[in-house]
Amino acid sequence: MASSAETRTVSAPARGKPASAVPLDLLAAVAAGGALGSVLRYGAGLIWPGPTSTFLVNVLGCLAIGVLMCVITELITPHRMLRPFLGVGVLGGFTTFSTYVTDALRLALTAPLAALGYLLGTVLCCLIAVFVGVAATRALARAVRREAP
Repeated sequence: MASSAETRTVSAPARGKPASAVPLDLLAAVAAGGALGSVLRYGAGLIWPGPTSTFLVNVLGCLAIGVLMCVITELITPHRMLRPFLGVGVLGGFTTFSTYVTDALRLALTAPLAALGYLLGTVLCCLIAVFVGVAATRALARAVRREAP
């Protein structure tokens, strides 16, 4: 007999496909991760209010997703809940596109060039952060393999 997690599902549309069954345990992992990431994001906003917080959160989140994706696609065979919990949930709840755009719009009202710099600078720094996360994780994995007997 199948476990309750295997039989309890919710119908949800997949990308360009008809509705498919999504296991409730998977949705719970994403929700729990999202709650944790959102609390971390809120805390960061209390420490560094305004666009500084948004910038740091998004860059750190991109660095973390670079590390995570390298680890789970190249270094380990992850538990099926790891990517949904950490990648979609925690990091999805932690990073924020809507606040980034709102901050840029507010800045554009008084300093249009600064707003443009903020928009472009954030995207550039986030791309660099993903690259650094992947490259650093690969370098660390190579060093660990060399050290292993």
